[in-house]
Amino acid sequence: MSPAAGSEARFLDVVLADPVVRAVLDRAPALGVAEWWLTAGLLCQTVWNEQTGRPPGTGVEDADLFYFDPDTSWAAEDAVIRRGAGLFTGVGVPVQIRNEARVHLWYPDRFGVPAPAFRDCADAIDHFAAVCCCLGVTVEDGEPRVYAPFGFDDVFGLVVRPNRRLVTREAYEAKVARWSAVWPELTVLPYDA
Repeated sequence: MSPAAGSEARFLDVVLADPVVRAVLDRAPALGVAEWWLTAGLLCQTVWNEQTGRPPGTGVEDADLFYFDPDTSWAAEDAVIRRGAGLFTGVGVPVQIRNEARVHLWYPDRFGVPAPAFRDCADAIDHFAAVCCCLGVTVEDGEPRVYAPFGFDDVFGLVVRPNRRLVTREAYEAKVARWSAVWPELTVLPYDA
């Protein structure tokens, strides 16, 4: 087994042992969207909890479930969010469902900078605020599949480094302030590093 394959297997062992991750992955196929990924915070925070000996769920505020649909209307996204509201009842945290094809429509108002129109969910994951968070898990043919464009070194090493493809200094610093309060073991690299 290659080192990369070993890291992916270790990552899957950790995240699939978490009851919230497992519940979202088990239910997500029933959402009825073609391309979906459980992403970012829940995944890296699950690893951080395992690495630091904290109970599962510590510091986890929600689960981000991204999908991609070229219909960028709010009505289409809202219909998926409404289906998910019933589907994900009782998983332990709110499940935030978002169509990544719509991000460029609202991102400038929320963060003050333009965002590119993403080509797919992988493109969106490539733009997450920190390298350690550029992670996604989906299920295909009943098996989990991982997308980790920057690998697993940062997430297992408890290193937070900015991914300046899109994130602003303010957004990055707000995220790391919250994370550092929960996981003081993190090594946080400054935005300008």
